Amino acid sequence: MALLSILRLLTSLLSLAVLVTSGYLLWSWYDAPWLLDAQGDIYRAREAWRLWTGLGLLAWSFLGRFLVLPLLTHRDTRPSRAVRSDGKVTPGATGAELYVETHGPAGAPAILFTHGWGMDSTFWNYAKQDLSDRFRVIAWDLPGLGKSRLAANRQVCLPDFAADLGGLLRATPGGPVVLVGHSIGGMTIQTLVRDHPELLNRVAGVVLLNTTYTNPLKTMVFSGLLRALQKPVLEPAMHLAKWLHLLVWLSAWQSYLSGSAHMANRLGFGDFVTASQLEHVTLLVTRNPPSVQMKGNLAMLNWDATGALARCTVPILVIGGDKDIITKLEASGVMSGENPRAQLKVVEDVNHLGPMERADLYNDMIAEFALSVQPSATRDLGAGVRAAAPDASQAWPEPADLRPGLAH
Repeated sequence: MALLSILRLLTSLLSLAVLVTSGYLLWSWYDAPWLLDAQGDIYRAREAWRLWTGLGLLAWSFLGRFLVLPLLTHRDTRPSRAVRSDGKVTPGATGAELYVETHGPAGAPAILFTHGWGMDSTFWNYAKQDLSDRFRVIAWDLPGLGKSRLAANRQVCLPDFAADLGGLLRATPGGPVVLVGHSIGGMTIQTLVRDHPELLNRVAGVVLLNTTYTNPLKTMVFSGLLRALQKPVLEPAMHLAKWLHLLVWLSAWQSYLSGSAHMANRLGFGDFVTASQLEHVTLLVTRNPPSVQMKGNLAMLNWDATGALARCTVPILVIGGDKDIITKLEASGVMSGENPRAQLKVVEDVNHLGPMERADLYNDMIAEFALSVQPSATRDLGAGVRAAAPDASQAWPEPADLRPGLAH
């Protein structure tokens, strides 16, 4: 989500400017000059407006989100929270340490979810709630985000993400798996299809949510301007943010407290976002390390998988939002047009974060697709899989099984 990262950097600077202004006003009030009145008395020429304006801006700098959230969102009917269940950390194919959660009956057909950039597996909490009665729902944190850790001496890159996803795919027991990816998660799946076609015999189908097939700057709003700025401005700014990691992180937290970060992230939602959803997403992108996020943004700017889906031998479902400014609907049209087995579905009035904003619609479409491409699912459900107790102990084999032949 490179565009939102840029917007968050700008709003962080704005939030920092508000904080600096409040400090200046409070200091100028305190350090007002001494004057002599007509009676010969000495007094401080303090201006009350400086004090009250400074205090107001200071309060906004650290409490503003409590005002911003209700102004920008709808009231919650089903709150979203960045909370985790019991997961486990397992070695990935590249040597990364991958945090994985598994929900649902052990014998049910599996759906493996990969989140978007800056997020973590809690992004799929609605999917865990909606689908784990019928499916084995598996969600993981991409390396460097959430509770997953990058391997030593490895770069943040899509081929490595695809290799780690391939390791998880190999390790998932049972029949073929449905792969679901949002944003960079969908890009990771396309990279897997391109780089590891031999693993498609482990895949029942692919679901791509609000994603693209190439450098995201080419398929987002203002693409011409952003492409022109990529080399001279955007990439140097991302490198600088990576080098100034701690300062950027502190600024990001201050922007989170002031609500400025929420304003930036609101642009990634459409008409239905609730307060808890905006808070959830903003918390994730604030607490994930800026250095890792900048490395991932740079990796996306130099990525392309055009034509990869043409070689995909399994059914494909592409879901896009008609108000998506990060990966415009045209990108979904290109991807679905690459393969005769692909279908496109459009969700109205949602933006890039549609899988959270309208989780009800997205999860229904994912479930319908998964049942259509996993013939055993209906039989298993009829045999009582819905009532089976989750058995996390059967979810993953020994760590050594994750490694063969996938590291680059």
